[in-house]
Amino acid sequence: MDTTDALDPRDRPDPLGRPDLLEPLGRPDPLDPVGRLIAERVCERLIVEFVRTLDLGEPGDVAELFTPDGVWEWAEGDRRIEGRDALRAYFAGRPADRLSRRLCTNILVTLTSASTATASTYFTTYRVDGHTGGMLPPRLPVQVGRYEDTFREVDGRWLLTARELFLDFAGPTERLSPADARTGA
Repeated sequence: MDTTDALDPRDRPDPLGRPDLLEPLGRPDPLDPVGRLIAERVCERLIVEFVRTLDLGEPGDVAELFTPDGVWEWAEGDRRIEGRDALRAYFAGRPADRLSRRLCTNILVTLTSASTATASTYFTTYRVDGHTGGMLPPRLPVQVGRYEDTFREVDGRWLLTARELFLDFAGPTERLSPADARTGA
């Protein structure tokens, strides 16, 4: 019978030769391998939360994912929004009848210090205005590009400090006619 389960965790043999792994879990050091993975995963989740909130939530709420002095910027068109209040107003101002879905891939997060990180993410956006419900026939994407993000840990929470959007392909957002919106055409 194996009696190692009855031992105090600090007395239990560690097959990996890493007794520090048996210590109680505290706040991981982001510069150790496990802490690095956790910080990178938290930033990756933030990227996904951003697009999910825009597509399925209350768009203005994405402002809470930024630091108070956070910045959203488009490389083309001189569009730059600074500060949480301005971000909230900007994102909340999108049309109420907009249907959008964003797909994100190739998310690469890089820790740059114990409390900062960067990320690059490819995205594709499908979007129409004038949607009143129901499924629509397939459409081409209106945007394909990448996000370049910077993150900072503030009071134990990782947040976006800046998001810059680069478009490789872009077109206008289609507005459905009232008849198309009703029939899903």
